[in-house]
Amino acid sequence: MSPASEPPRLLGGRYHLESVLGKGGMGVVYRARDLLHEQLGEAGSPMALKLLAEPFAQCPDAHVLLFSEFALARSLRHPRVVRMFSFEVDTQSQIAFFTMEWLQGVTLDRLLLECPDGLPWRELQPMALQLLDALAYTHQQNVLHGDVKPANVMVGQEGVCLFDFGLGYAQAQVASLSCLSRSRFNAWTPAYAAPELREGGVLSAAADVYGVACIIYELAHGKRLGKHTPMDRLTCPRQLPRRCWSALRLALATDPQRRTITAAELGKVIGCKQSRWYL
Repeated sequence: MSPASEPPRLLGGRYHLESVLGKGGMGVVYRARDLLHEQLGEAGSPMALKLLAEPFAQCPDAHVLLFSEFALARSLRHPRVVRMFSFEVDTQSQIAFFTMEWLQGVTLDRLLLECPDGLPWRELQPMALQLLDALAYTHQQNVLHGDVKPANVMVGQEGVCLFDFGLGYAQAQVASLSCLSRSRFNAWTPAYAAPELREGGVLSAAADVYGVACIIYELAHGKRLGKHTPMDRLTCPRQLPRRCWSALRLALATDPQRRTITAAELGKVIGCKQSRWYL
């Protein structure tokens, strides 16, 4: 697919693009209305529509890349994971896109800008638990997110929601999408990418755990974990109970072989009033 830099306002003969909700390294997300449903008398709420941004849209397998993300997230059914609707191609412009639920709220990276001292534990704990629950579920479904960072977490009145599986991976996709090469899409966000990913390593559940641990550390400390901060110099963040620190520190291990804690296990520690986590 080779769409123009600016897509037409109407895609698929029914989806009217209203405004840009967000731009990432690989895609652009629009707020959209389904005119067909409105004409049939269904007053639906707005939806989100995603298509590839330049220069990724010019790649020969661009439509496969976008469908890979759609198929990956569509297989997930969890209240803390974004819901996919449909994958389509606009015949006139030859633009591939997919539709998904419109998430209301603010992304976690924007929320963190307002909290230079970190979030109080009473606010941090439920947010961390919901995020860890979503990530644990995706791993149970044999799905890796690939880019766990604050900008990919929406915070709304109903809690948090994990989205953007553009760098994700699932074992079941290897055969069906074998023509897709992700090696050229090094779009990791350095502040949250596991050290092994920054060095060209392979995505793993442990890498996702490192990303979510960086988020929790930042929520509790108010500042990002430095890429080159020695682990022996890390101290317990001010807003984090000390009972949780050994588990979070394990999740932040620079060596993936020592990062043995799972998202589910970290969630149990964060959720318990008293921990028996021995390291």
